[in-house]
Amino acid sequence: MDGRGRSRGMIPILALHALSEYYRLERKPPVTAGLLAANTLAYLRPGALDSILPPIDRVWFNPHLILKYKDPKRFFLSAFYHVNESHLVYNMLSLLWKGIQLESSMGSAEFASMVATLLAMSQGITLLLAKSLFVFFDYEKPYYSEYAVGFSGVLFAMKVVLNSQSENYTYVHGLVVPARYAAWAELVLIQMFVPGVSFLGHLGGILAGILYLRLRGMYSAPDPLTLVVRGVSGVLRWPLRFMQSLFGFRRRRISGRGTVGRNQRGWTEPGVWRCGACTYDNSTQLNECEMCGTSRSISRSRSRPSSRYSEDLPLDELRRRRVERFGR
Repeated sequence: MDGRGRSRGMIPILALHALSEYYRLERKPPVTAGLLAANTLAYLRPGALDSILPPIDRVWFNPHLILKYKDPKRFFLSAFYHVNESHLVYNMLSLLWKGIQLESSMGSAEFASMVATLLAMSQGITLLLAKSLFVFFDYEKPYYSEYAVGFSGVLFAMKVVLNSQSENYTYVHGLVVPARYAAWAELVLIQMFVPGVSFLGHLGGILAGILYLRLRGMYSAPDPLTLVVRGVSGVLRWPLRFMQSLFGFRRRRISGRGTVGRNQRGWTEPGVWRCGACTYDNSTQLNECEMCGTSRSISRSRSRPSSRYSEDLPLDELRRRRVERFGR
């Protein structure tokens, strides 16, 4: 498969679905959009990209070839290539769903850093698993004979991160399972019913997600890659901010899209502040709780409640304020 990928009608449907999802959002996640575009362009190879991008035969993820030739091209680029249109569309729909949720809660800089980290970790763990099976168990098929491409390893890692704090249940191909174990259930079901998938690639993604969460729990400060991404994005956004200040553009109200309650570990995601009155998670771009109207400064300082705000609002009062704000 050296030529351009052909669309049989699924990619236009994917594009329309992505546009409709982005149209409904107040804040458009740029990193998720960039990842969708990168994977799709790598498949379609339009115009000059066809001569610039290496063909799929030169980027297959194969542990033996990667280690023998020390080939970073196969290590990194294989994640952005897909075998056919259905493979691409299935992965991109999953990326659209997970990316919007994670980038909206984490912020674009940290999300970009996380995706880059998960990509390197998932590919590295898959390589290590294949090499270990060959060296310690003399099982050489994953090391020599398996060739894989696709973004699914990163998607499995993102699923682990997304569901790590969830206490809810979710559907996985018709089965109801706890959300935090959804990645493991999907790993087994896909291997049972979808021929030709990379079990080690998906397993490497799950293990990368678990390792990422452990490392993030040990190191609370922003990682260096996040700081670099924030610095670059700040420079790129400076002309836009200058034009907005010059012409007095005002940003529309941004919805917090948060949740209510306290998680078991007692921390909130980056880019979110928790209201001290009702425990609702709000976007850091809001200065007032979207649920009960408590000021962010009052919530942060935990000062004594005034006649308007209360840190321990009765449930009926919270419901009344929500009805007043949202009409429901």
